[in-house]
Amino acid sequence: MHYSYKTKGTCSRLIEFDVIDNTVHNVKFICGCDGNLTGIGRLVEGMILDDVIHKLEGISCDGKPTSCPDQLSKALKSVKIEG
Repeated sequence: MHYSYKTKGTCSRLIEFDVIDNTVHNVKFICGCDGNLTGIGRLVEGMILDDVIHKLEGISCDGKPTSCPDQLSKALKSVKIEG
């Protein structure tokens, strides 16, 4: 299933991703630090949803209470709540 998540408090504005059989695929961040965010997408490719949430949840950026990785964890949590 394909999802879009509007981020809050980060340079990225949107995260698009797929969840197939409880695994994360095709993560793309819209705006933000392209190299770092492309790297995050590649690193989490094929990982189990809960594992990605556990690894990325709570990461902050430059003193802000959230970050692009943290926003991805929130996006994935919202998928769990829906499903």
